[in-house]
Amino acid sequence: MVVGGDVMVKFIIRRLKNAKYYFALMDKCCLIMLSEVYNSKDACENGIKSVQTNAPIAIIDDQTEE
Repeated sequence: MVVGGDVMVKFIIRRLKNAKYYFALMDKCCLIMLSEVYNSKDACENGIKSVQTNAPIAIIDDQTEE
């Protein structure tokens, strides 16, 4: 996924020692988010699809304002 020209945003799938999976959403050098831990790679991939589908319509809920 390319955003704003040359910024590369990608999902990275990792496998834990206990054979469970999670994903990270990264840009060139920074972690944007970490997922929950999934029992299967298929479930992890479905989590990525959910973020891809739902994130573009997400609103910002700034709870730092009083």
